[in-house]
Amino acid sequence: MMASAGDRILMLLENNPFPQDGRVRREANTLAAAGYRVSVVAPRGPGQPWRERVGEVEVYRFPAPPGANGFLGYLWEYVCSMTAALLLSLFIFLRRGFDVIHAHNPPDTFALVAALFKPFGVRFVFDHHDLSPEMYYARFLGKGNRLVYRALVLFEQFTCRLADHVIATNRSYRAVEMGRGGVPEGRITVVRNGPELDRVRTVPPDPALRARGETIIGFVGDMGYHDGVDYLLRALKHLVCDLGRTDFFCVIIGRGAAWAGLKALAARLELDPYVWFTGWVSSADLRRYLSTADICVDPDPSNPFTDRSTMIKMTEYMAFGKPIVAFDLTEHRVTAREAAVYARPNDELDFARQIARLMDDPEKRREMGQVGRRRVEAELAWPHQERHLLAAYEALRKRAGAPARPLKLLKSEVTKTSADQGAKSVGREVPWVSEGRS
Repeated sequence: MMASAGDRILMLLENNPFPQDGRVRREANTLAAAGYRVSVVAPRGPGQPWRERVGEVEVYRFPAPPGANGFLGYLWEYVCSMTAALLLSLFIFLRRGFDVIHAHNPPDTFALVAALFKPFGVRFVFDHHDLSPEMYYARFLGKGNRLVYRALVLFEQFTCRLADHVIATNRSYRAVEMGRGGVPEGRITVVRNGPELDRVRTVPPDPALRARGETIIGFVGDMGYHDGVDYLLRALKHLVCDLGRTDFFCVIIGRGAAWAGLKALAARLELDPYVWFTGWVSSADLRRYLSTADICVDPDPSNPFTDRSTMIKMTEYMAFGKPIVAFDLTEHRVTAREAAVYARPNDELDFARQIARLMDDPEKRREMGQVGRRRVEAELAWPHQERHLLAAYEALRKRAGAPARPLKLLKSEVTKTSADQGAKSVGREVPWVSEGRS
């Protein structure tokens, strides 16, 4: 069958609801604004209907499987999700059709769904959010099964080679796709996960939080076992006990599989007077808390996964004009440059020293915050990234022999409107989802 022009796109998403997943929402809105017909299959969040229209995007949802813990739990989660995604994909294909499957990993097993539709002329775009093999080892703290790791590598290679086009989130991922995945450079487009500046903006600080410490330290993101919040807590212990600093308060925003254990660790380290675990908060609260913070932190430790991954929280901090303390990882430096100070990888005492250094230098903090904000505005914000996304689809259309489309860039009002409409459909504001990696 002749390849299609690619005007109708089906996006597959497993690890976040829609429109709460920021990257998928931005990409779907950009493509819809450019004239594509976009459908999204995603897990259902609390209070969400199984089917609705969010802005210009048709959304179909499946029941989210129970939270997984351990390899067998993740395997069951993915089997349930893949089965549901396949059934909904068949329903959409018969009802309105699609020309492109655009799969967001993890997992890489969405390629199995795409493979079933390839004989019907459907093209496959792989949006590579995470290095699944390296993430597996990081999630299990380096104690994963070698056979499972190898299976994940094979699935990644199968996905890369099946894809008609691959979207990488940074150049480190592109190098993996070209090397391990065997993808020609011409079939890869780097689309970074830039923030939407109309959603990431400073507001008046929160007076109650401001009163809790002379220096406010902020963290926002997922709290899995591999996300490094335990490194942050031990660094704060060094800040108190080794550096003698008690003139701070740390607000830790987010949730995840390790959340309860991290709260217990903070209690064992006698840090309760200095830290506040908020859980996930509304967008309005998050803006207030990050606007109040004097220093923001990214404690992701160095490993083969984090060294190559771009952390979304870094660009969010920069968009808020906040100085950052982070471990010295390759993609941290690519993203933040002079907007961060870098501790020796995995050295918690040095992380504490870098925090103390910024605590004592408000002028340095101000300069770093300005550098970060300017970099986001000039290079990293979503309007700069959507050009690359639309170019990737133009390359796909060109290979299919379809006429070129005029490039229409998404305006900030489109993203805001679509997000607001999605919020109304569930009766509340779309919560802030800091996915952790881009």
